[in-house]
Order: sequence, then structure tokens, then C-alpha cells
Amino acid sequence: MKRFIDQKLVKWMNSKRRKPLILRGARQVGKTYSLKRFGKKYFENLALLDLERNPNWHRIFEGDLDVSRIRADLEILLNQKIQPRKTLLFIDEIQACPRAIMSLRYFYEELPELHVVAAGSLLEFAFKDISVPVGRVQFLQLHPFSFAEYLLATGKDEAAEIVLGAPIVVPQAVHEFLCEELRRYFFVGGMPESVKAYAESRSLQESFEVQAGICDTYRADFAKYSPRADKHCLNSVLTTVARSVGQQIKYARLADGYANPTLKKAFDLLCLSGVIRKIPSTDPSGLPLGASASAKIFKAQMVDIGLMGHLTGMPVNVEYQKSDLLGVYRGALAEQFVGQEIVLSQQENLYYWSRRAKSSSAEVDYVAVIDGRIHPVEVKSGSSGRLKSLHLFLQTYQNSPGGIVFSTRPYEELPTQKVKFIPIYFALSATGWHRDG
Repeated sequence: MKRFIDQKLVKWMNSKRRKPLILRGARQVGKTYSLKRFGKKYFENLALLDLERNPNWHRIFEGDLDVSRIRADLEILLNQKIQPRKTLLFIDEIQACPRAIMSLRYFYEELPELHVVAAGSLLEFAFKDISVPVGRVQFLQLHPFSFAEYLLATGKDEAAEIVLGAPIVVPQAVHEFLCEELRRYFFVGGMPESVKAYAESRSLQESFEVQAGICDTYRADFAKYSPRADKHCLNSVLTTVARSVGQQIKYARLADGYANPTLKKAFDLLCLSGVIRKIPSTDPSGLPLGASASAKIFKAQMVDIGLMGHLTGMPVNVEYQKSDLLGVYRGALAEQFVGQEIVLSQQENLYYWSRRAKSSSAEVDYVAVIDGRIHPVEVKSGSSGRLKSLHLFLQTYQNSPGGIVFSTRPYEELPTQKVKFIPIYFALSATGWHRDG
């Protein structure tokens, strides 16, 4: 299954300033699969070291971190040669052995010609307890399948090419086809195993069973968060966030029976694990948006739209049949989808706008920086006249060249109102995504 990460890995491989690479991402987004396939395709051999399944191998990184010794020990342990430019050394589940993370700086300093990659879940937890080799390693982030990647995985390459291109007016039949494919994606989601299950069986039920298993895996991970947070609190917060996508988060409403500091800790830990993402409110009067991001006013979204649907417990037979795609689960699935696509196009930078004035309810779903200019982004059906918050944004921040409204309407520009209506399936390309990453 083709992934956008593939071209980034090739670029890393060919870089003259290459450093050991750590591939980050929530559990089960496909990190191991992508790196194994990359190693088998571009190298003569792949040396794979799984430090979670083989805890006795941690002893290789005990004592000194002399790279020559580590390499020699690994060759004996794995029964294969580890040769620069011919071997990809892949250290999987590296978070299980913090000293293996520390060793990466010495691979960079003492054996830079060897291609070294690592992957792991809950990496940020390990980073809190060790000195991260800043400047000695590179990082890439892997996310669930985007809509375009989903289309490629299900054999609809031409449709993928359309949604990756610049937003345009497409024939009505094509528009309806893409909307129906997006409807399926809303429920299948982008977790690789869920996409694979659907691609092979064409059964949504098969995907739902996979999603249930992934959520169980996430809950099983809660034991690893201990003693940082209570697992029952974590589970309640996870479920509440899934049901609250698109709404401002108040810690007190995340779970009953817990104090705000406890709920905040649980929320922050789920963010660290990559299972949920915090979306701060920002002041869009200037760049970078992160400089004015609020620590107290924020929304949140799930790592994946399919997992979100599972955790909400929504009646799929009812929601799937709704004629308006943007009305599914009160519009929250559409807002989650656009947020997921913007995370990719904006390279992890995800913000929204909430007017900071008393008795004001003005809010714009997202704010995106495209070609150095700030654009308000709304996700909704309806006419331009109903977009009061977006118009207020454009009046208040006249440095913005115009707003974007994602809906199921055909593409249309309204220059006098500085608004573009763009079909929601163009969310990735319309918010600044480029093929070169």
C-alpha cells in the first residue's frame, strides 16, 4: 500500500547530511510495515532488531556505547553482516530500551555512512526520562492513511490523482463518486489494518472489528502510563474526546469523579501518546500562529476518524444512511476529517480561531497558512450568508486573502466576499499540501 512517507524515506536515504532517523507516530499507524518495506526495496539486506519482543537484547546497549562493538554484537546476534550503504539497520520499538535511543548519536558521529532507522510507540514517554540526542538524529511523523492514500489502497488511483490536484470544478458524476468514497472513508478510517481489511473484503464490518481491536490495544497501553495516570480516568477522557470533536474542551467535563489536575494529566498523556491531538485557539494577526496559541482555549481531535467513530458508539446504520455527508454525527466526522488532512498539509500545525471577547461565540473551525498567508477554514454546508464567524474573521484580520469553506457543494469562488467553496474531498490539497512533502 503506497504511503506518502515512502518518498520522504527515499529523500532521507539519499541525503548527504543524513542522520539516524526516528519514525514517530501513534501505535498501529504502520511504522514497522513502512520501514520494513523500505529496507527490503532499497537495500541489499535489512537488519531488524525488535527491542520489545526481545528484552534480552537490551544488554547490547549496556555499558559503553561504542558503535564498533554494538555493530559486531548485532552481527552475531542477527547472524548477518551490517554493511554501510548495503544494510538498513532498523531498531524497532526503540522506546523499550532508552540506551538504544542514546546510542543513535554515536552512530551518527562514528559510523555516519550506515543507514540507521528506528521506530516506536510512546516515544515521548521515553524522551522524558533520557537526554534526547538533539542535532544527532532526524524525525519523521507517520499518520493514518489520508483520503488520497485510502483511494490508492483501494485501487482508485485516478480518483486519488484528482483529490491530490488543485481544487477544480469536476463533472457531477465524478463529484458524487468522490463524495460516496469519502463517506466510506469516514467509517473505515485510515488505520492501515482497517484499510487493508476493507480493501480485501469490501466489508465495513471487517473494518469495525479491526478498529475495536486497535482501541483495545490503546487501552492495554494505559498500564504503561502508570503511575502517571489512572487507567479508568484515561479511558473516560479518551471516549469523551472522541464524542467532543469540534467542541471546546473543558477539563471538568472530560470525566466524572476526578479533579481538574488529574483530568489535565490524563489529557496530556493521551496527547503525548499520539492518540489524541490538542488544537489550540490562536490569534491570526501574525505569524507564526504557534506564538499566539492559547494554553487554555482549545479543542481536540482523534488520531483517526475511524477510531473516533468506534469510540463514540454512534449507530452506524443510522449515520451511514444520512443524505448529507456533513451531517453525519452532527458534522463532527467532517470536522475530524478536515483536521486530519490539515495536520498533513500544515506539517503538524493545527489551530482554530475563537474570538477572545466577552459574550462572543464567534469561532472558525481551523486556521491554515497557505503560501505564507493566513486563511480561515470552515467545514459546513449552507450558503455564504450563514458564515457569520468566517466573515467576521475576514473583516477583523484584513491581512487574510480569503476564506475556505469545505462542503459537498461543487467548487465555486465568490471574489466579492473573499470566499471559496471547495468540495471537502480536496481538504488536503486546498490547505497547502505539496507532492514533494
